[in-house]
Amino acid sequence: MKAFLAFLTIDLKLARRNRAVLFFNYLFPLIFFFAFGFAFGRFGSGILLVVTMVTTIGILGTGFFGAGMRAVQEREENILRRYKVTPITPVPLLCASIAMGVILYLPTVGLMLFLAHSIFGMLYPPNLFSLIAFVCLGVAAFRAFGLIIAAVVNSSQEGNILIQIIYMPMLFLSGATFPLSFMPDWLKLVTQFIPASYLVTGMSGILQRGETIAQNSQSVFALVVTLLVALFIATKLFRWEKEEKLRPSAKLWVLVVLLPFFLLGGYQVWSRQELTKSKIIERDLRRGHNWLIQNARIFVGNGKVIESGSVLIKQGKIVEIYEGAAPDAKTLNADLIEAAGKTVLPGLIDVHVHLGASGGFPDDMTKFDPSKASERALESYLYCGTTAVRSVGDRLDYMLKLRAKFGTGETLGTELLFCGPLFTTEGGHGTEYAKFMPEAMRASYNAQFVRTPASADEGRKEVDDLAAQHVDAIKGVLEAGVPGYSFNRMDVEILRSVVDEAHAKNLPVAIHTGSGKDVIDAVALGTDSVEHGSFIDEIPDATIAEMKAKNIAYDPTLSVAEGFTSFAKGDTTLLKRSLVQQVTPKDLLSGTEKAATSDQFKALREGLSHYPMSMEIGGRNLLKAWHAGVLLVTGSDAGNFLVLHGPTVQHEVELWVAAGIPTDVALQAATYNAAKLLRADSRIGTIETGKEATLLIVDGNPLQDVRALSSISTVFMKGERVTRTELFEQR
Repeated sequence: MKAFLAFLTIDLKLARRNRAVLFFNYLFPLIFFFAFGFAFGRFGSGILLVVTMVTTIGILGTGFFGAGMRAVQEREENILRRYKVTPITPVPLLCASIAMGVILYLPTVGLMLFLAHSIFGMLYPPNLFSLIAFVCLGVAAFRAFGLIIAAVVNSSQEGNILIQIIYMPMLFLSGATFPLSFMPDWLKLVTQFIPASYLVTGMSGILQRGETIAQNSQSVFALVVTLLVALFIATKLFRWEKEEKLRPSAKLWVLVVLLPFFLLGGYQVWSRQELTKSKIIERDLRRGHNWLIQNARIFVGNGKVIESGSVLIKQGKIVEIYEGAAPDAKTLNADLIEAAGKTVLPGLIDVHVHLGASGGFPDDMTKFDPSKASERALESYLYCGTTAVRSVGDRLDYMLKLRAKFGTGETLGTELLFCGPLFTTEGGHGTEYAKFMPEAMRASYNAQFVRTPASADEGRKEVDDLAAQHVDAIKGVLEAGVPGYSFNRMDVEILRSVVDEAHAKNLPVAIHTGSGKDVIDAVALGTDSVEHGSFIDEIPDATIAEMKAKNIAYDPTLSVAEGFTSFAKGDTTLLKRSLVQQVTPKDLLSGTEKAATSDQFKALREGLSHYPMSMEIGGRNLLKAWHAGVLLVTGSDAGNFLVLHGPTVQHEVELWVAAGIPTDVALQAATYNAAKLLRADSRIGTIETGKEATLLIVDGNPLQDVRALSSISTVFMKGERVTRTELFEQR
């Protein structure tokens, strides 16, 4: 220990006199800091990226040049030769060099954090201890790496060449100078073999996402292994005098310290964990950008309209709403979006979709992949400004995977909430779809799609199981069908146990209904929303009043009734809408067009034509609910005939307006009311300070012409300005 402290003291004294040490520890990182800071750091979270990049560049510099080159120079200048006469080993000298680098570099990090906060408004990281600990580990690991380079070269010239060979790829392929998102996919895989990539990823997670050092265990492991292996090899190959030469083959020892990264890189290419994390970090950065939407009409969502105002977005949130004139965007460190003549609304919400069904018929069913189609659907919704959807009947395994993939930001799409399997009965609505499947697939499908409890206790247990998997709601089915197309109706008392247990688990309940009687029972059970209502008879006034009293939402899904009747008639007008054409795969459009007009599906169309589903009755029930003050929400039942995923809410709103609902009422149902039903109104559904910047900007005024809701100008998802044309290029 005495030798270590003595060497450390000497090293610190020498470092103060060494201009190269001072340059690479202080001036070199600050040059990059100000260059990158004024280029990228002025508009929000860009400064976080700058600090991450510059800190990494500094660590690489102090490792390869501050430790590696300095050790070579000291050997050539016979400084190390003087230590040889003392009875010591190389270990304390090497450890002192590493410790000295940590001590010298920490003030640089502190200075950068101070400058980033003072000049660019960056908040100090909440997990400062984790950041400092990770920086210390990074400096130690790369200084040890530098020392092994010093050990294997015979001169400063050799050292400089070898350092450049290793330093340059780490500088440019790790994300330290160019974000990984700028690179092609094949090059991203190559970066997983670069040691500095783990430094960048760990630093990004801690600094940009607020993670702890423990949450970056892979990066920590890689750096610890580097430190130990490099220090061991540097000790074994250490030379006190320049006359002591190593064979050229000794340089291969550098490959030994790189070996763990070859193994980690191979694992990452297979698992893609770090690449996934890099995508998520990049998404967080985009969501942290500052924007000022200026001179727009603002439909707040709660009934208020600001005829001319501006919205300031920072760190993914709405931080200010200006009525009238707003400050200059430059003074707010925000990029400007001029929105004169346009309308800003909260992102639209569809509370009733089925992602596992396409809404049409692909040309070639053998090429249809349900999982890819579901991903495409979530991208299509976001393209159209629908920023949240609730699946009310899809395979549980699909939904869990989709929520994980889209919820983290790994893939950009609309926010997904889901009920999971349908609670029905044997032979009830929901079970009929499995009849068309091969028997070998039937059991697996039913296990994911339906729950058919035979008793109240069984129903409660199944709710508990779904709650443990964090579903967002529970759905029950009450429908007997119609003559010629009948279902077994679920026992009301068993469904009551399901509803009560869901509420005990703080889960909302949606109940599918097919008739006025079904609605009566659903309301009596205390459901949170009635799905469809009735298209075959009118809902009694007393039941409508009870819905109002119990604050039960009404989701009329007029779109599905229109889709059924249009398909039965062979009318494909719904496929001709502009947004439908933009987001729907061409083979699905052409296949659906054929199915609606060809003789192959004639029997199916004729069968649907006899199914009683009246748009007129559905519209009357909707009007009754509105006049009674019932909470109205927008759902489309997308996935059914001709209700293709994407611009569903726009068309549902158009159908409401055609039925006599005021446009502002329909728009509130599609924003604030829907968010309230989903229990997400604390963060989305209205344009208010503190809420997520999940917004839709359309050309014109949809309050005067509801068709303007389809004239999409810009979509924001949690503060990220969505590049809509790139959504379908993510896979």
